Amino acid sequence: MSTPPSPRSVSSQSSEVTVVANDIRSLCRDVREREMLRRHVSFRIGGPADVLVLPRSVDELRTAVSWLFSHDVPFTILGQGSNVLIADAGIRGIVIKIGKGLDRFSFEKTRLVAEAGVGLPHLARAAATKGLAGLEFAAGIPASLGGAVVMNAGAHGHAMSEVVREVRVLTPDGEQILGPPDLGFGYRTTVLQQRRAVVLEATVELTQSDPVSVRGRTDEWLQHRSDTQPIGPPSSGCIFRNPQGDHAGRLIDLAGAKGLALGGARVSEVHANYILNTGEATAADVLGLIHKVSGVVAEKFGVRLEPEIKLLGEFSQAN
Repeated sequence: MSTPPSPRSVSSQSSEVTVVANDIRSLCRDVREREMLRRHVSFRIGGPADVLVLPRSVDELRTAVSWLFSHDVPFTILGQGSNVLIADAGIRGIVIKIGKGLDRFSFEKTRLVAEAGVGLPHLARAAATKGLAGLEFAAGIPASLGGAVVMNAGAHGHAMSEVVREVRVLTPDGEQILGPPDLGFGYRTTVLQQRRAVVLEATVELTQSDPVSVRGRTDEWLQHRSDTQPIGPPSSGCIFRNPQGDHAGRLIDLAGAKGLALGGARVSEVHANYILNTGEATAADVLGLIHKVSGVVAEKFGVRLEPEIKLLGEFSQAN
C-alpha cells in the first residue's frame, strides 16, 4: 500500500488525490473521483468531491476511516444530505457517504440497535409495526440515524436525545461507546459535531405500546408534515434554528420574507423556514438568500437568525 500524501497535497494536487483514491479502493469497493455531490444531497446543489467513498458495510466504513485516521488524512462525513448546503466548488479531499449497505437494524425487546446509514423514517415505521413508541416524531425527518444522532434531530417538540441510549463511534483512538452524558445533547447539537468521531451504530430505547395507537400517531404526524411543509421541490429542511421562545418560520413570515427569491432559490410559501431549489439554484443563490432573509428579520424584529443548515466545502469569502 502506498504512503498517502499530506493533507495539503490531497486538497490541491489531482495526481496526489488519485494516489489516495487508489489506496482507499483497496479498502472499499465504491470509490469515485470528481463525483458531483448534488446527486447525493436533498437540495440537489453542490460541486464535486475530489474523492467520494461509499462504504457498503460497517466493516468497510471502519477500515476506511481507521486508515484515514492512522495516516492523518482529513475527511468529511456525509449522511443522507438532508441538512447541508454544499459549495458550488464542491469539497476538497475525501468525502465519505454513509448510507446504502450500512442500514441493518434489529430489535432487542424494547431496544432498537441500528447502523448509522439506516433512514430515520424507515426505523420509525418498523418500530410502529412492532408496537414500540418513541420514534413517531421521526417518521417525517429525512435523515440517516447517524446524522440524526449527531444533529440531535427533532420534530413535534421531541428529539433524538429522548431515546438514544448508546452510540458506537470510531475515533483516532479506536472504537468507543458513548452514553447520553458523553454526547452533550443540546438543541440541534451534540459534542460529535466538534469531535473527530464517526458514528457506526446507535441504540435507542423505546416503550412497548399498542401497535394501532403507535401507527396512528405516526400517520398523524406524517400528515401534519405534509400539510405544513413543502413537498416536492428540492430543499434541505429548516434553514434557521428557532430562536429562544419563538419559531424562525413565524418571524420570517411576519417580516414579509415568504416568497423572496435570489437566482434559483426561493423562500417557501408553505413554510417560511424552508428555501427551495426551483430548478437551477446554486449554493451562492441559497447562501445569498439566507443572508437576505436574516437581514430582513433582524431589521424588523431585532433578532438575528442563526443557520441550522451546515455549510460544507469551499465557499468564497464573497459569500
